[in-house]
Amino acid sequence: MGGAESPILVRAEAVAYGYGPSAQHLRPIDLTVRPGEFWLISGPSGCGKSTLARCLTGLIPHLYRGRMAGRVAVGDTDTDHTPLWQLAERVGFVFQNPTGQMLCATVEDELLFGLETLGLDRPEMARRVEAALRQFDLARLRHRVPQTLSGGEQQKLALAAIMARRPPLLVLDEPLSMLDSTAALELVMHLQALTGAGIAVVVFEHRAEYLKSIPELQVLSLVGNGHPSDIESLPRVPSQTNPFVLQVRDLGVHLGGRPVLDRLTFSARSGEVVAIVGRNGSGKTTLMRSLAGLQAYDGYVSASGEKPDFGLVYQNAELQLFNASVRAEILYRLQEPDMTWYDWLMPALGLKTYEQTPPLLLSEGEKKRVALATVLMRRPRHGVLLDEPSLGQDAAHKDLLLRLARGLAGAGQLVVMTTHDLALAAHADRLMVLHEGRIIADGPAASVLLDRRAWKVAGLAVPPWVRAPEGQA
Repeated sequence: MGGAESPILVRAEAVAYGYGPSAQHLRPIDLTVRPGEFWLISGPSGCGKSTLARCLTGLIPHLYRGRMAGRVAVGDTDTDHTPLWQLAERVGFVFQNPTGQMLCATVEDELLFGLETLGLDRPEMARRVEAALRQFDLARLRHRVPQTLSGGEQQKLALAAIMARRPPLLVLDEPLSMLDSTAALELVMHLQALTGAGIAVVVFEHRAEYLKSIPELQVLSLVGNGHPSDIESLPRVPSQTNPFVLQVRDLGVHLGGRPVLDRLTFSARSGEVVAIVGRNGSGKTTLMRSLAGLQAYDGYVSASGEKPDFGLVYQNAELQLFNASVRAEILYRLQEPDMTWYDWLMPALGLKTYEQTPPLLLSEGEKKRVALATVLMRRPRHGVLLDEPSLGQDAAHKDLLLRLARGLAGAGQLVVMTTHDLALAAHADRLMVLHEGRIIADGPAASVLLDRRAWKVAGLAVPPWVRAPEGQA
């Protein structure tokens, strides 16, 4: 591991950054990273983790408007005086939202693109591509268009493309956020092997439990801007519908000539919180889009004989955000908005101070909560669909989301969420395990967590820190 005499790969000295006249998205930070070191940068949602990651890689100040204070040097050169293409040779960066890194027509081409810029010969590039495909379980997807992959598959592709370049320093912004439990554990092992080979790794991550057992892990905790309001102040939510049963029969979806959902049949009742888990690419997002009426399908879906009216919060919240301010986004096209509901949602979701902020300037976790508020303000009749609701959320906001889900269910709504966060899924009323487009386990969360056969078939690891809440049958 790195010692006092080791060269410095990146040094940040009193680095701070703000986007607006008074907004300080990153308070002054000092950080020095040497070869072979493994750093975890933690902190609550909105504390500036992604901003610091962009500073360390030179994206700030080159590509972002705002005010940067302090100094960042990669090696012996300041980032503000070094072209980005030169910085990219020394620092590999994976964004929290990987869609912005997808440039090519196929998975294989995406891996080749970064290698071609290094001037490697063809045999070496071929070796690295094949190694990356194996390491990240992407071989079966090598000819797929990156934009058609699931969020987790896109994240693995972004990681594979950067790691294939073998830069001496890796900066990874929430690399575990979209990965299933098995893929997350495998990635951590791979990163440990890289640090053992002298590569430095800096990880910005909310799912810190996957990293805490790493020997010689170094931790830098950033300071946040407070916590969400107490959910107990939730005003009484009027019931939006009579009791109903969501009925799904023989649901099938084919995309690109391949089956994504294979004759799914299940039912769920109003007042339930249902969690759906599965490996990356198992069909979770496609199922949510089908229930929301956004995906063509074969089969039958109804809410007690009616067309379901669900609000969907996308996995990638940016797809739902396009207004000039958070307030305008949440109230967009509402003729008679319930301002009592609005006045509770804003502080409860930690958004009150951002009412006039452009949504796309927020952290990923904050964007997710804006999208949630937008859906909730429209009061969907049957409930909400949450696709990976814990992305970018710290522990306090995960707890808030769970309690909010409970409040909605208590008001007669159905809450369905897909998640890779098994600790969150353990608190649902029901837990479904999806594998290759089929449900292979379905029941009370505590019972399903103990179904070792189902987890083995699904290829999912249940980490030791995941336990069913006390009192669950």
